[in-house]
Amino acid sequence: MTDELELIMEDAKDAMKKGIGHLETELLRIRAGKANPQMLDGLVVDYYGSPTPINQIGNISAVDSRTLTIQPWEKNMLQPIERAIIAANLGVTPQNDGNIIRLFMPPLTEERRKEFVKRANHEGEHSKVAVRSIRRDAIEEIKKLQKNGLSEDAAKDAEKEMQDITDKYIALIEKHLATKEKEIMSV
Repeated sequence: MTDELELIMEDAKDAMKKGIGHLETELLRIRAGKANPQMLDGLVVDYYGSPTPINQIGNISAVDSRTLTIQPWEKNMLQPIERAIIAANLGVTPQNDGNIIRLFMPPLTEERRKEFVKRANHEGEHSKVAVRSIRRDAIEEIKKLQKNGLSEDAAKDAEKEMQDITDKYIALIEKHLATKEKEIMSV
């Protein structure tokens, strides 16, 4: 295999790995019954006029399996944090006692669990589309190389290898989704 083909394959693998990493972070945000501080990743609070991630404004910890606490480093940030949580529509109402904010996660109903499974599958579908798009781009690059003198056999072998790599990453996405579904549906 030529250096150019190796480079195309490596770039595609790196991009697919990033896609899997993104899927993993998105699946962590989907609640599976117990409170997890990572559920609040991506939540942005107005910090003196500038949007700032909540984990840079205070400590977030899980007190028990159904309670999260947010202890802001500045007491005057309680209201903006509370507003950001309400605006994020997480399905929980923040309880502010003047020092910390508590989030009590309601127990998941069967209907809510199915909704979370649908959301996880939706994220998985996005990842699959991204992986297939990466495959398509890599195969286009291989075809350009073929027009520029790469032998037809080498191009076909490279396309087959690219398909094998794609199949491997699609299977990995399926595995992540099955694990998350099992985690969400277990009571």
